Amino acid sequence: MFAVIVAVHLPRFELVIAAGGRAALARGPAALAPEPGREQCVGEVSSSAESSGVHAGMRLGEALARCPSLALIPPDPLGVADAWEKVLARLESVGAAVESEAPGLAFFDARGLARLHGTGSGARADSGAVVIPLHGGASAAVSPGAPPWLGGVIAATRGALRLPARIGAGPSRFCALAGAMRARSRRAEVVDGARALAGEPVTLLRQRPEVEALVRPLERLGIGTLGQVASLGRPAMADRFGRAGELAYDLTQGRDSELRPRQPGEVLEEVLELPESGSGAQLERALVLLVDKLLARRERRGRTLRVVVLGARLVEGGTWRERVVFREPLADPVRMRLVLGQKLTQLPAPAEALRLTVERFGTVGTGARALFEDGSAQRTARMREAIRQARAAAGPEAALRVVTVDPDSRVPERQSVLAPYEL
Repeated sequence: MFAVIVAVHLPRFELVIAAGGRAALARGPAALAPEPGREQCVGEVSSSAESSGVHAGMRLGEALARCPSLALIPPDPLGVADAWEKVLARLESVGAAVESEAPGLAFFDARGLARLHGTGSGARADSGAVVIPLHGGASAAVSPGAPPWLGGVIAATRGALRLPARIGAGPSRFCALAGAMRARSRRAEVVDGARALAGEPVTLLRQRPEVEALVRPLERLGIGTLGQVASLGRPAMADRFGRAGELAYDLTQGRDSELRPRQPGEVLEEVLELPESGSGAQLERALVLLVDKLLARRERRGRTLRVVVLGARLVEGGTWRERVVFREPLADPVRMRLVLGQKLTQLPAPAEALRLTVERFGTVGTGARALFEDGSAQRTARMREAIRQARAAAGPEAALRVVTVDPDSRVPERQSVLAPYEL
């Protein structure tokens, strides 16, 4: 079966960016520290930390128990996002329609690039791999079984990246991922189906958030490879693990969902340096100025905003980043500040700079209307939707009303009660 999905994997991408380069990781075992206010699990870990039994997603206490000399590096989500955006832009420069699930891992369908970069002129090495000449006398190798044009696509990808990357290919996203994990920096690997996946470790499922939780139970059952998972059968996996078990079985058979390439867009952002460490009311005033400056940018061209990213550079080191999806496209500064102000309360430490970036635009318009400026029917519908969303987020007691039951009682608690608010 011809491989058409290509996976590009940059190992420990987030850790390398946060540490300031790969040279810093050679000093000893290191891992990304947990983000403040979130689950206390380590992020990506260095190779020396992996040799001590530490892996990404492990609880912080267990990681330190296994490796007492583990260095915790503050996460840098803003720096990672900027660096990864540059990598994706390089991939798109060769014509690839890229899907990226997380920084350091990207997928694209190579069939659309076959005529643009494909070549069958590569020489076959003694090992059976196809070797494609690159600029400067370098070469790119592809494992046997690859279609003849794939080597040219791989060569163009490496030339655009200009970074050490592991590249895999296969008929599905998961097969390509397995190839990328198996590959080396100078050779791309092709995994063409269930038979090739059988020998892969079950820990490969950690790369998919939907089935990541299955790895530890499977290991406790003595299952160490994807072939053993496949031998259990789909009914047994579904009976033990539900929908996640069915998905894990499908992955071991080389089946996966279709790619959903991202839509490249323009970047519009505003950065505000704070004169001193900002918090509380100072941050609120800075947010007002930041939103007004962003909406006043000429490049916005009257468009509403659908998705924005609020970020901060912290005084204590590291950065903070929060992606905000508005319920509907808007360009109302008051409503934007209301939503972003709630996110700003989650800031884990005083900030020395704030950044607001537009990730996706809406339609051209003046923004959403106020809640009570339309007719009674529309107002009632909007109020019902607001109540529904509040209860979905905070529970059934999120929207209540005060009902007077005994106003003459001398006991204040008996004068009124709280009841669900209904329209």
